[in-house]
Amino acid sequence: MQTSNSSASFLSEAASRAAKRLFDYRFCFKHVCCLAAGDAARNQLIGPRGAVMRVLLATLLFLGAFATDAIAQTIKSGDSLSISVLQDPKLDRQVIVDPSGQIAFPMVGHIRARGLTPQAIESIIKDKLKPNYKDDNLDVTVALVGVAKPEPPEEDLKPKVFITGEVVRPGSYVVRQRTTLMQAIALAGGLGPFAAKRRVQVRRRDHNGDETIFAFDYRAYERGYDLEGNVTLHAGDVIIVPERGLFE
Repeated sequence: MQTSNSSASFLSEAASRAAKRLFDYRFCFKHVCCLAAGDAARNQLIGPRGAVMRVLLATLLFLGAFATDAIAQTIKSGDSLSISVLQDPKLDRQVIVDPSGQIAFPMVGHIRARGLTPQAIESIIKDKLKPNYKDDNLDVTVALVGVAKPEPPEEDLKPKVFITGEVVRPGSYVVRQRTTLMQAIALAGGLGPFAAKRRVQVRRRDHNGDETIFAFDYRAYERGYDLEGNVTLHAGDVIIVPERGLFE
């Protein structure tokens, strides 16, 4: 009987200490919030709305941590990036990281994005754009808007070609039947406004890893010339549409 009373006394004392500690924590939390928020917010944090305010504060802290994690995420092939330049909205666009890990952007050209963070890509684009603008404080924003999803094994067996650079919808396209270069460009929505029409390329690697480059003059093809340049594509071909130069 004495042992039972001792146990009950011990549990009661432990519960009392825990309740006191919880009260102390709550008091410290309120005190810190009041010091930070000032007199105007003190009544809201400690008063009847205190629970709501604490929930909002916790939510903001969670979202901040989530945003920090997203910024620190590195880019992979197949990811979609939204790039905007505050001083020149006509440059704003969405790009896809090609299989080689690169992206193309007007007045910047092709840059390697795979393995970098959005912030690192912002710095690269900003440095390359600076010579073209009087404003040294260019506001460039790069956001990861789409993450490459792992494809099921059967998807790897489908024949694909990859289109990168100055087209409307760069990316990978399944080619189940005979497809020419012009047809692939049409699948990608056509050439973009900054496309170097005379310098389109098709790059093809054989089983030994040797690369063959096929040059294509889109502008000549429009006029009825360079018909042989409209080659039939093979699975794995990469179509590159560079950005046009100043006098092209």
